[in-house]
Amino acid sequence: MSGGGVLQIVKESQQQHGLRHGDFQRYRYLLLILMDAERAWSYAMQLKQEANTEPRKRFHLLSRLRKAVKHAEELERLCESNRVDAKTKLEAQAYMAYLTGMLRFEHQEWKAAMEAFNKCKTIYEKLANAFTEEQAVLYNQRVEEISPNIRYCAYNIGDQSAMNELMQMRLRSGGTEGLLAEKLEALITQTRAKQAATMSEVEWRGRTVPVKIDKVRIFLLGLADNEAAIAQAENEETKERLFESLLSECRDAIQAVREELKPDQKQREHSLENDSGKVSNIQYLHSYLTYIKLSTAIKRNESMAKSLQKALLQQQRSDEDGKRSPRPQDLIRLYDIILQNLVELTQLPGLEEDKNFQKEIGLKTLVYKAYRCFFIAQSYVLVKKWSEALVLYERVLKYAREVQSGAGAHRNSLKELPDVQELITQVNAEKYSLQAAAILDANDPHETESPSQVKDGKPLSERFETFCLDPSLVSKQVSLVHFPPGFQPIPCKPLFFDLALNHVAFPPLEDKVEQKAKSGLTGYIKGIFGFKS
Repeated sequence: MSGGGVLQIVKESQQQHGLRHGDFQRYRYLLLILMDAERAWSYAMQLKQEANTEPRKRFHLLSRLRKAVKHAEELERLCESNRVDAKTKLEAQAYMAYLTGMLRFEHQEWKAAMEAFNKCKTIYEKLANAFTEEQAVLYNQRVEEISPNIRYCAYNIGDQSAMNELMQMRLRSGGTEGLLAEKLEALITQTRAKQAATMSEVEWRGRTVPVKIDKVRIFLLGLADNEAAIAQAENEETKERLFESLLSECRDAIQAVREELKPDQKQREHSLENDSGKVSNIQYLHSYLTYIKLSTAIKRNESMAKSLQKALLQQQRSDEDGKRSPRPQDLIRLYDIILQNLVELTQLPGLEEDKNFQKEIGLKTLVYKAYRCFFIAQSYVLVKKWSEALVLYERVLKYAREVQSGAGAHRNSLKELPDVQELITQVNAEKYSLQAAAILDANDPHETESPSQVKDGKPLSERFETFCLDPSLVSKQVSLVHFPPGFQPIPCKPLFFDLALNHVAFPPLEDKVEQKAKSGLTGYIKGIFGFKS
């Protein structure tokens, strides 16, 4: 911490706790005792985390909580002075009640803990109503923190309705944190385990199969609650967290069934022979859980697609915020994943001959193909490829009409899907806009190719006279000149032909040749015999 930060803390503390009016006694005692209480409480919370692996630290945890309560009692006593305003007195009482409730909670003294938490909640609610909305935020946050603790105490006292409220609190928030987190998770697991003991079978698509694996029972019992929580999620972040939690639990359940499938492999093959292709119960249960996983993944991707569609309508605001604007390509990728999940659904063992199921998946595939095709067309519109976009819009209408004509008895299963009639209306409007834009684009004489889009492949040395925004000039693959240079024609070395030689008559040399030959032989003979000429 910098020196300025320390000074700021000191000055704010002095102004808020008495030194504005020269009350050094209030400043000396109130803030010091409050910090002592916070120090003891924070140490207790640290020990609580460590006690999960070292149970002996729990005794030290309780000791530090008692120390924090003792400091809070002293703080409350000092605040009874006439020098302390009413607001500070109420906050001291609420703080004391909060720490007392936490201590009683750890001792599992549920009634005393609930009374202390209720007192704390009442004070903070009154304070929240007495001040502005900005000041009330802090008080309301503390009320929300302790509400699950109160319901947990009520459940342990005997209020069975509190359990449902606790589960709803946990699911709406996507999980709990703090003092209650581990206890609440354990309680929910324990409650579902008790219910799972009475669950022996599950029915899906007209076939009933036994459920003998505890982890699968617990997952199936909590499935409805998890789906309801997703539907009631307050924001997209919470919804995404709940989706991921549900998928994680589903994967764990599928893994448990897969482990049972390994020793059951031979028995399943024997069952296929005897039952004319009917899969075993454990395999059918595996298909059911896989169906839940894939269906949940489709719903999650569809939820993400809806969020992206909203963002596409607000691109200008996103640009102002400096964030990357969503593109149609992002939606196309999501619909590709959805279509892949639908393909996997049609291949589930035990459902290959279920014509109604295959028909239902086929209609869903057409719906998502229509939306995928629509956003592909949108991406072509962005780059002014009018003909391609128009063809794709026509294909969207083709898919949508096939869905409407083939829905029939499957309309109930299509209720949760995007409305194709709404898509048809939107496509018809987009077609008219596209045709108008294409006509204006064709008749605009001033429209020229953007310099940034000119790519003729020429190096820089050959286009000095032409302006072109070429990002490659600052890259490692810059094109300055052709290298190695190409071959060029050059003049060859001249060839000389002596045309006059054919027309020249040389003098006769026969006499000289004969004389030379005679003199040569006679001289040779004379030389042998010693004659001289």
